[in-house]
Amino acid sequence: TNSGVPNSRLSSDTGTPATLFVNARWVEANPGTVRDLIADPLFELANHGTRHLPLSVAGEEAYGIPGTASVAEVYDEVAGAQEMLTDLIGEAPRFFRSGTAHYDDVAVRIVEALGLTTVNFDVNSDAGATFTPAQVHSETIRARQGSICIGHFNRPGSGTAEGMRAAIPTLLDNGLTFARLGDLL
Repeated sequence: TNSGVPNSRLSSDTGTPATLFVNARWVEANPGTVRDLIADPLFELANHGTRHLPLSVAGEEAYGIPGTASVAEVYDEVAGAQEMLTDLIGEAPRFFRSGTAHYDDVAVRIVEALGLTTVNFDVNSDAGATFTPAQVHSETIRARQGSICIGHFNRPGSGTAEGMRAAIPTLLDNGLTFARLGDLL
């Protein structure tokens, strides 16, 4: 897989603010890009876990990915990336989304006890970077006031950037605005 992130340039190209959820594996593989994202005021980085796992104390899986299987594993999944991101950014990220955006109730309470707000989404813009640009556009324009769209900027060969780039003017014409989560809460 190409781990570069030209798709993250989408927000810079269009002036669109975004909260970017990054996991520790991706941060370690892309240190230069991470520094660029931290320096760009359009972006806010958020915690996407250490290993990008579904968050469960019982090992529940999502999309065929086994989840964490104990309180200790939930803690490690959240705290490992949180420590790394805090060191890089200079302040603790406020938001967490697990890999696959799957949580059980106990895991959510652990995330909250660690001082993070658990975030999910209501518009799946790219189905894990598998959609064509037309599909990304079609899904993304379903967004309404208060929507959170999920898209994957870590797969530059996908249709995500092109589809999002096409959807942004439509959403703006529909009266929507864009914001980083931290600017709203």
